[in-house]
Amino acid sequence: MYIVNLLLPDFTLILLGVILRRMTDWGDAFWTGAEKLVYYLLFPALLFYSTARTPLHFETTGKMLLVGLTSLGAAILLTWIGKPFLKATPMDYESGMQTGYRFNSYMALALASRMAGEEGTGWMALLIGFGVPLCNLAAVHALVHKNGGLLKELARNPLLIATACGLLYSLSGLPLPEVAGAVLSRLGNAALAIGLLLVGAGLRLAGVHQAKLMTGFFLAVKLLALPAVALVLGRWVGLGDRQLQIVVLFCGLPTASSAYILAARLGGNGPLVAFLISVGTVLSMLTLPLWLWLSH
Repeated sequence: MYIVNLLLPDFTLILLGVILRRMTDWGDAFWTGAEKLVYYLLFPALLFYSTARTPLHFETTGKMLLVGLTSLGAAILLTWIGKPFLKATPMDYESGMQTGYRFNSYMALALASRMAGEEGTGWMALLIGFGVPLCNLAAVHALVHKNGGLLKELARNPLLIATACGLLYSLSGLPLPEVAGAVLSRLGNAALAIGLLLVGAGLRLAGVHQAKLMTGFFLAVKLLALPAVALVLGRWVGLGDRQLQIVVLFCGLPTASSAYILAARLGGNGPLVAFLISVGTVLSMLTLPLWLWLSH
């Protein structure tokens, strides 16, 4: 019942997003504008606020970060290993690779907050802060490694900029001004609610029939292999119960909604990535309770 109560509110918001997209006539321009608002302002504000307020004590969080980043690295490696064995055009495969390791940050912080309060939010923000550069580096490299542009794409990523600034502010030891904290907190609350609605609004469960083996492989890596590696590594290094749950949750989340934006902007197969995001989000309703139960 604890796990159901933990997951149900956020999946309800996702379902509400599905209903709003299909029942209203607000138009694509409305949803596109909302996505830009969250991606370029609200969510960066939340990431900066969470990381700037989280002390970087690596003696207490170092093992958790090591487990999270090692698990992401294993998933990235698996997507490259699978490439020679799966029948797919290079651009289709390279577009889908990112769905095997990128994570939905909206769900990550919303669930961490409900699971472990402010402390859990801070831990998750650290994982996001270190995981976003790694995953974006791998995703952008897969799509642009043949024609350059990797550093340019990374340098203008708003999530990277926000987390880097937040980590630097945390390291500075300066207190966050009360007014700034209040503004950033309100922006962050809006980011989570609107972000989850947008996850639902963006679901696409039809229209893609090619490369079923490839899509199954990416979903298995993201929803099964990645959290399994995190669970085994976390137990092996002796993580505490709360940190183990947070890092397994982090690794078991469905892939990032922004994976579609990246694929479409860089000339990849956008519809395929949208399909993978959507199916992964729906399947995570079954896999996330399993991983949270196993790590409890």
